[in-house]
Amino acid sequence: MNEVRDAGRQRLRDQIVVAARTLTVDRGWDSVRMGAVATAAGVSRQTVYNEFGSKAGLAEALARREVDQFVADVRAALVAHGTDVRAGAYAAIRHTLAEAAANPLIKAILTSARGGSDELLPFLTTRSGLVLTEANGALLDWVATLVPGADRAALRFAADSVVRLVVSHIVLPGASVEQTARALADLAVHLFTRAAIIPHSAG
Repeated sequence: MNEVRDAGRQRLRDQIVVAARTLTVDRGWDSVRMGAVATAAGVSRQTVYNEFGSKAGLAEALARREVDQFVADVRAALVAHGTDVRAGAYAAIRHTLAEAAANPLIKAILTSARGGSDELLPFLTTRSGLVLTEANGALLDWVATLVPGADRAALRFAADSVVRLVVSHIVLPGASVEQTARALADLAVHLFTRAAIIPHSAG
């Protein structure tokens, strides 16, 4: 019974957060009101307050949802092409670039950019380090399974370098998403391949 109740409450919270996200992208967080969120979610205003306590609590939940979904999508893109390192890297990089271009919330999280919603920004940017760390970890875990004999420190540096380059292209794009993703995927393969031969050359 408790599990059913908890699942029902989680669905309710998800429903409210999705409604808040839709309104935020459409209007900007500063213009979102709890009553409007309640109407969009099909619940009472009091229910929204009961679940999140305040607008700040709702912002916290919204930011957390964006981070979780983004990292899950990156992991899915990486593994979607089996052992094809370049295809996996390209898919993940392209997804990140495209998502940042289309999703102002993700762009704020990834870049900690000033601008946009002043009220929501702190909840997003405090997670920039978290989402970058998790994305880095996802990339490292994935490539380590594909090149198990590689030097771990070199792989870690390669993964971190790729993530930082992706973010730099989000901040200052220089070409189309497809062109950038192809070039960065090629670079990623080069860095990962180099990491794979370090133990042998060191010996």
